[in-house]
Amino acid sequence: MMRIANNNDALCVRYNTVKIGSVDLFYREAGDPDKPTILLLHGFPSSSHMFRNLIEQLSSDYHLIAPDYPGFGYSSCPDPSIFDYSFDHLAEIIEQFIDKLKLQHISFYMQDYGGPVGFRVIKKRPELVKSLIIQNANVFLEGLGPDVQKIGALTAAQDFAGLDVAIEYMMSLEGIKEQYVSGTLHPDRISPDSYYMDHFFFGQPGRKAVQKILFANYGSNFPKYPEWQAYLKQHQPPVLITWGKNDTIFPGSGALAYQKEVPGAEIHLFDGSHFLLEEYGTEVAQLIRSFLQKNASQ
Repeated sequence: MMRIANNNDALCVRYNTVKIGSVDLFYREAGDPDKPTILLLHGFPSSSHMFRNLIEQLSSDYHLIAPDYPGFGYSSCPDPSIFDYSFDHLAEIIEQFIDKLKLQHISFYMQDYGGPVGFRVIKKRPELVKSLIIQNANVFLEGLGPDVQKIGALTAAQDFAGLDVAIEYMMSLEGIKEQYVSGTLHPDRISPDSYYMDHFFFGQPGRKAVQKILFANYGSNFPKYPEWQAYLKQHQPPVLITWGKNDTIFPGSGALAYQKEVPGAEIHLFDGSHFLLEEYGTEVAQLIRSFLQKNASQ
């Protein structure tokens, strides 16, 4: 991996693409690679763009890497006829990405889809883990909010027309904006850049079809929850949880559930929603610094 000679250069965000199999995987990088690494795994409907401010806030002390999954952000979007869009495969791509960049001793930051992607890698490769930073990403059945329950009910009833309408709404500008703004205490802190950027990417050829495939595959995550809980119980990694408790997808009870397996988990519930960093980015950055400094020797 290239080393950064100039300290000012290290603080700048670099925008790169790496070939993983047939996929051109875009990623943002900042900070000195010799400093502790934080791998930032985004959720739906976003991309590495959701970490843009956090990356700049932490780049003086940490090495930050934020990839876009295939079919998201600036990464390539292979046709589903030649590419398997499943959470198993996304995790395989991210594992190959980690190895390609020779990342080790990683603090995994996982939000939403980043949870099932990241925990698949972590369960398989526990030696990679330095610590876990979890934001609105469930691995327990507790804390599945009304939005998830609605999708689950439509799926169970095989109401495919209703399911398609619900998913289309979640990918519309109005639906995306709702995920950013609903449940926030300070809606005026939410930059329109966030939801307009996500909507722009969903307007690119093939993107909505990919998201519908991943929605259909989301149920594959629930049977793995006990495996991920067992990992937490066995390994007791340092865990920081920062969570928007008003999230209608994964409300605050999902955060508190982690204490069942990791009693020492540090949990901070914010009066916010699904995309916590848009509203409380500075506060979360401060918590990450304190947490990683406290656990630096582990």
